[in-house]
Amino acid sequence: MGAISLKLPEDETSGQCAEALKLSRAEYIRRAIERMNRETRARLRAERIAQASRRVRKESLRVNAEFARIERDPDK
Repeated sequence: MGAISLKLPEDETSGQCAEALKLSRAEYIRRAIERMNRETRARLRAERIAQASRRVRKESLRVNAEFARIERDPDK
């Protein structure tokens, strides 16, 4: 695992939260980054799915209309 250096605000919020969860500050920050990465991956995946859905929507509507026409008049 690579190491990074970062500067945090002086308010000690992360230290207090880590202490409340009985975690080291480093572990607390590591978990926060992992959570943000999971949420970002999920958001990007949802955006890709929505984009694919928009691309196939027009074709789906055409196919549904064709099925509806067949159901209304199966002999044509």
